[in-house]
Amino acid sequence: MAEVAYCMKCKKKTDMKETQEVTMKNGRKALKGKCTVCGTGMYKILGK
Repeated sequence: MAEVAYCMKCKKKTDMKETQEVTMKNGRKALKGKCTVCGTGMYKILGK
């Protein structure tokens, strides 16, 4: 399942690869992955 998130390096929305769901320090869930274009680490904060 390819998730779309904003890449700060590419300056546009791209697909994420190697995604995994993580819990941040404040208890909220997020998806952590890599940009398919440049390989930069990406985060997408999920809703409650």
